[in-house]
Amino acid sequence: MPHQPLSQASAHRRFRAAEQSGIKRRLLGALVSVAVLGGSVATVVALTGATNSPSRTPDDGIGAPASASSSTASTSSSVHGRDLSFGLSFGDTLTWMTDGQRSEAMNDAKELGVRWLRVDLSWRNIQPDSADQYAWDRFDRVVDAARAHGLDVLPTLSYTPRWAADPNCASTSQTCPPADNRQFAEFARRAAERYAPKGVHTWEIWNEPNIKPFWKTGPDAKRYAALLAATAPAIRSVDQHAYLLLGGLAAVDTIPSRQYVSHKTFLAELGRLGALKQVDAISYHPYSAPLLPSTGTPTGTRFQDIDRTKDNLVAILARYGRPGMPIWLTETGAPTWGQGKAADSEEAQGTTHVTPRLQAEYAKDLVTASAAIPSVDVVFWFSYRDVEPETPNSRSSRHYGLTYYDGRRKPAFAAFEQAIRSYQKKQGEQD
Repeated sequence: MPHQPLSQASAHRRFRAAEQSGIKRRLLGALVSVAVLGGSVATVVALTGATNSPSRTPDDGIGAPASASSSTASTSSSVHGRDLSFGLSFGDTLTWMTDGQRSEAMNDAKELGVRWLRVDLSWRNIQPDSADQYAWDRFDRVVDAARAHGLDVLPTLSYTPRWAADPNCASTSQTCPPADNRQFAEFARRAAERYAPKGVHTWEIWNEPNIKPFWKTGPDAKRYAALLAATAPAIRSVDQHAYLLLGGLAAVDTIPSRQYVSHKTFLAELGRLGALKQVDAISYHPYSAPLLPSTGTPTGTRFQDIDRTKDNLVAILARYGRPGMPIWLTETGAPTWGQGKAADSEEAQGTTHVTPRLQAEYAKDLVTASAAIPSVDVVFWFSYRDVEPETPNSRSSRHYGLTYYDGRRKPAFAAFEQAIRSYQKKQGEQD
């Protein structure tokens, strides 16, 4: 939820300002038998029926060895069990870096031991002015650099250009949903057509559709399900290996005054609509600071909501015919700057941010906590770098980075790296 999309101008200014200071894999996903449905939400079964696609796994991505195959993944998974993978969630920032900054960020990702880079593929960036013009060059550089570094890209397809947005919010926000889902689906189809040959097969369709900040007309499960129904078959029409993720659900309570719908309610509504048949995995954004991810409470935390609270995400998936569907934690983390006093322990109350020491503890605990949840396949830290300096008026949402704005590493960088390496070493010993 802290992730805020950057405008082209503001992002460009920030990364130009940071240019002089610098910015300082492994997944064998469980095979998923997927029912692929096309058409509108009301007519998906009548139009297409179901097709099993056991070969579609995230290992088709660019980070996999050239000889990797679905049969290899299946054998390894069945013999050695689940292998948790890790990633960094960049939002729109990676797209606007210079080539040097981007290469340094990817070198840092490799040093951390992550495999995945979650990056906004903003429709507004690609087609800012009309349906007839495309500006792929910046995202081309992201994909090409990731390929050169042996990293996989998870593009988040989202953010509507003004010419294609719902007229109720077209002039105010790029998180306005599209006026015509077919236009968004065509953008997604062209993106898959362009990047599948470069090894990009895993896609997240929108970001946090259950809260107004990222679905500006107000969360609407039926409308989001219609977007999925148009987009999923469009992507699959050009890439038989496409692996699709539900737009990352913000971990929130239902708050009508803020137009928030809880992650559990929204997922259940999508299940009732049959929309979960369109995707291969769901994505979820559990932020729990100052509580550590492994900490439980009598009423349940955002991490406990995955599989331990009443009517948890795993239970909802099973109830609506998707038992065993993988869950990707495509955002989580803790900010180190904000208003008021920073929390330095889990007992802190009413804080907006944590100390660098507690952020490091959170990063370390995130790996062990995620590894203990059988349904979680991939976990991403948000984010790589703070997006502005620490000033009295700076918001906590700008300071989730493993590095400061000037490129210095926070203690969480080393803590996350060491926890990942420890997990991978243990997995290697089991192999």
